[in-house]
Amino acid sequence: MAFFLETLIGGLMAGMLYSLVALGFVLIYKASGVFNFAQGAMVLFAALAMARFAEWFPGWTGIANPVLANIAAFVFAGVLMFIVAWLVERLVLRHLVNQEGATLLMATLGIAYFLEGLGQSMFGSDIYPIEIGMPKDPVFLFDKVFPGGILVNQEDVIAAGIAAALVIALTVFFQKTKTGRALRAVADDHQAAQSIGIPLGRIWVIVWCVAGAVALVAGMIWGSKLGVQFSLTTIALRALPVVILGGLTSVPGAIIGGLIIGVGEKLSEVYLGPYVGGGIEIWFAYVLALVFLLFRPQGLFGEKIIDRV
Repeated sequence: MAFFLETLIGGLMAGMLYSLVALGFVLIYKASGVFNFAQGAMVLFAALAMARFAEWFPGWTGIANPVLANIAAFVFAGVLMFIVAWLVERLVLRHLVNQEGATLLMATLGIAYFLEGLGQSMFGSDIYPIEIGMPKDPVFLFDKVFPGGILVNQEDVIAAGIAAALVIALTVFFQKTKTGRALRAVADDHQAAQSIGIPLGRIWVIVWCVAGAVALVAGMIWGSKLGVQFSLTTIALRALPVVILGGLTSVPGAIIGGLIIGVGEKLSEVYLGPYVGGGIEIWFAYVLALVFLLFRPQGLFGEKIIDRV
């Protein structure tokens, strides 16, 4: 029982990290109706910015306090992501208002390649650590209930708590605020939203800023775990099944989809892997996403395409 709970908790923690990246996809889609292929590049760019700013801050100020360096790096990286969001709207999206979805999709591909190149030019292409003080040593819990206790990674627990808080905040933002309702109106119909006075350009800037902030948090956590390297862009590929499962229009769906996939990966690898030679964790999420595309393409919580036309 203890081993099962260890595997289950590990899957939940991994799922929360997938959900962090998936949130960026959902946010952009809700505002523009286009799948943002630049999300992985945004995670990489934000993580590179934070890692390098934290490294440069002591040299700029003469202050060697790592806590202040990380706080300053997070703020600087956040401001940089907001500038990127403003430039994306000003130079790209403003000229593509009311264009076909395929056009916007190709635009996000261009943004992705641009951010990857810009990140390498500004911050370098080595592997950079992000040391934010999260404990990396595992701990044993419930040792009085289960013999030997349950092994839990403290870093994953903290990361999951951050992700959960972010999801709650975003859900409240979309459901309860005037700006959130405007974002949903823009996602449903750009022209109708403009006809009732919703400023499309400002809405796109806001949603790209929020997606940039989410990318920064995701990059900070993944960078702390794995180091900041250009393979971080591939994390977006792990989030694709999450948004397909949860639904492209649902913020809660992103988190629930991530949990389902995280748990499914771990349990299938542990309990089915020995019978099929292992490796289930690599492809499990994509097979599950394919099944949903065949039988429920809108995902668990997404809207049917016919309802959005």
